[in-house]
Amino acid sequence: MSPRNLTLSDRVVGGLDRGLRTVLGGVRAARENPARGVEEGEMSTVERRAAIGLMRVNHAGEVSAQALYQGQAVTAREPGVQSALAHAAEEENDHLVWCRSRLQELDGATSLLDPVWYAGSFAIGVLAGLLGDRTSLGFLAETERQVVEHLHGHLERLPAHDKRGRAILEQMRTDEHGHATVAVDKGATELPSPIRSLMRFSARVLTRSAYWI
Repeated sequence: MSPRNLTLSDRVVGGLDRGLRTVLGGVRAARENPARGVEEGEMSTVERRAAIGLMRVNHAGEVSAQALYQGQAVTAREPGVQSALAHAAEEENDHLVWCRSRLQELDGATSLLDPVWYAGSFAIGVLAGLLGDRTSLGFLAETERQVVEHLHGHLERLPAHDKRGRAILEQMRTDEHGHATVAVDKGATELPSPIRSLMRFSARVLTRSAYWI
């Protein structure tokens, strides 16, 4: 069946199928891991624990990003918007795999709450799409702006010797900035201040929970 002929229910089922593969680790990266060839640094037990916590947060964030864009794609109307969301989702998928790989290298685990992050973000994505393509792009742009800020803070907190983790986060920050730029160029609507504040609050809840759980 052609993507243009997919019904809303087809897209929802496809998004949920992608969700299972996202949460269970059944996806692969299209691009090479930025950490490839970067020497592993010596970290103390405390530094390694901090690196694991930060990377777990970033992995949970990528689970949410995948869900958000998959949900938005379900209800997007214009092919150009669908394409922008699909491209963002593809790169977020790379980020997801890179973060999971780094956690495995550090003998860390992903967040037990990943299914919750995915389900909630998918629902928000569907709702954003129903509000119209420009609003949906506004969610994309604002999400990525906040993620860039978040990654900047994590790069400052990351142990100095975690060079492999740093290489991953730096590439992620570059990609996220690009997603926001594309969304604005395609006509993203500036979201109201209360919505932006609510998004920041939700991000803080995820960050503080995923660091430990």
